[in-house]
Amino acid sequence: MSRSALAAPTKAQRGIAALLLITLALTGCGVVARTSIQTVQLAVQGTPDVLPSAAEVAAKPYPQIKVSSPNGGAVLVLGNIDAGRQAWYSSERSIVFLQDGLLVGTHGGTPELQQMWIEGDNPFHALHTLQGTVTVQRRYDLLPGYRYGVPVTGTLERLSAEPVDILGKVRTLVHVRETLRGKQWKGENHYWVDPASGFIWKSKQMIAPGTHLEITQLKPYRLDLQRR
Repeated sequence: MSRSALAAPTKAQRGIAALLLITLALTGCGVVARTSIQTVQLAVQGTPDVLPSAAEVAAKPYPQIKVSSPNGGAVLVLGNIDAGRQAWYSSERSIVFLQDGLLVGTHGGTPELQQMWIEGDNPFHALHTLQGTVTVQRRYDLLPGYRYGVPVTGTLERLSAEPVDILGKVRTLVHVRETLRGKQWKGENHYWVDPASGFIWKSKQMIAPGTHLEITQLKPYRLDLQRR
């Protein structure tokens, strides 16, 4: 994964976001319209959680994810893909960027993860094949504070298979833990991975020290499932 693939959102991408917001407004009520909140600010605002049903998610044509913190949650829809980097939007202009299932950027809240990239080998391309422990070298660009290129070392470890319920369907997924260490940075990421394909159905990932988001694939982008 190159750093260029993890660049901050462009004006064109934000233009697509505006078009998507108009589309959401025209579609009227529904799970997306009812959960229009500042997603990245969940960690400090205490917004109520949302519990979309399988029928509500299926009724919408867009790929959808649920993004949560300990204080609440929201449903986001896929609005753009640029060189594998997926932009997921809320109708309040918050954006979460994913690549290979990794949280690589956020926009519209505080703290803001401008970008994250991995230096060297990227085990997230085939996380289901992980054996033993593997070290990952990460870099973070963060706001506020204009902290650029913050080095963080992750250590990946495969744990046991666990049942995970998503919209009433229970999947047996491999739990992978990533221990993160860096200057003023200590915590864990967690991934629940399809044992056959490596697709990350659910994860809990840090965007800054003391702040994490939980991401659940409600209606995955179909090409993600086909190419695995």
